[in-house]
Amino acid sequence: MKTRTLLLLSVGVGLAILLAGGVFFVQLATQNSAVEPANAGESVTVGDVEVIVRSASESATIFAVDVEIGGIDDPGGIDSFELITGDRELSPLTAAAAGRCVDITAAPQRCRIEFDISGADGSNRVLVLRRGEERRNWALAPS
Repeated sequence: MKTRTLLLLSVGVGLAILLAGGVFFVQLATQNSAVEPANAGESVTVGDVEVIVRSASESATIFAVDVEIGGIDDPGGIDSFELITGDRELSPLTAAAAGRCVDITAAPQRCRIEFDISGADGSNRVLVLRRGEERRNWALAPS
């Protein structure tokens, strides 16, 4: 091939890449990916799990969320939850305790999801549930 042909080919490929980047940028700019927080008492389905967040309470070291949860048998499913505070993302406590959620069952169960907040600063409390590609959150204030 001649040098002129190679230069024209490289300019054409560069323009195609530039056009594809512009189309992708427009897609990102018009995409609404914000997740609206759910309300306490609202029945929410996230992936294969149905959740109703009833209330939240806080002590010096534990933030507890009273939920009704079910839909699928998933022994490690409680790990799909996390609590976002002003400075940390906290995983739930999964050791068995009276009233504490330790797994997700097909039949709905009412229990507490508890988080150790002893090392967390800030007063923001956002509960997040991720199941597969779906995500839902609740902005919680302790009662």
